Amino acid sequence: MQIDIVTILPSLVKGFFEDSIMKRSIEAGHVTLNYCNPRDYATDKHKQVDDYQFGGGAGMVLKPEPLAALLDDLMQELKYDDIIYMTPEGETFNQKTANYYSQKQNLIIICGHYKGIDQRIRDLYVTKEISIGDYVLSGGEPAAAIFCDAVIRLIPGVLNNETSALTDSFQDNLLAPPVYTRPAEFRGLQVPDVLRSGDFQKIEDWRHDQAVENTRRRRPDLLED
Repeated sequence: MQIDIVTILPSLVKGFFEDSIMKRSIEAGHVTLNYCNPRDYATDKHKQVDDYQFGGGAGMVLKPEPLAALLDDLMQELKYDDIIYMTPEGETFNQKTANYYSQKQNLIIICGHYKGIDQRIRDLYVTKEISIGDYVLSGGEPAAAIFCDAVIRLIPGVLNNETSALTDSFQDNLLAPPVYTRPAEFRGLQVPDVLRSGDFQKIEDWRHDQAVENTRRRRPDLLED
C-alpha cells in the first residue's frame, strides 16, 4: 500500500511512524508513506499557501493553487483508490472503515490547517471525507496519523500474529474481553481459571461471553447495531 499525506507541516505526522509497529511495517515494505508539502508548489516568493476568507471571518484557508498543482502531479504518476480529506464534517471513522481501506492499494490523505482547505479542492479532487470524532483539531495531521495506524495494522503481515487484529474491539461490533498476563495472582486478584485450563473451546466461549457483557455494560448501542 502507498499512502501520500498532503500536509504543510510534515514534521507533525512523521514522528508517529518512526517507532514500533508503524516503523516495522514501513521497513518490511508493507506500506510506503510519502509526505507531500503544498508549499513546494507555491509560486510566489514567500511560498504562501494560505489566505483570508472571502466574505470575512476569522481564520485562514489553504489556497487552491498549490494543492491543485500537488494533486495533479501525484495523479499523473499513480491511480488512487481515494483522495481523502480529514475534516470534522466527514463520515465518522470506525473499524469497518479501517477494514475497508486496509484492502486498498493507493491513497492520498489531505490534512487541512487553519480553517481548512478551499471548497473548490473538495469539489474537484476529494472523493471521501472522514472525521475521527465530533471535535476540532488544530490541523488534520493527528487525524491522518490515527487513520493510518488503524488501517496499516490490518494489512496482512504487519502484526506478528495476524489473528490479533481480528479480536480487537469493534470487530464484529463487540468490545474486546478482559486480557491477563503473568503473574497468575496480583494483589489478591486471580486470573480466571478458564484461561489456565488449556481447553481452547472453553476459553473462546469465555472470551465471547465476556466481550458481549463488556459491550452490554459500556456500549449497548453496538449490540443494537
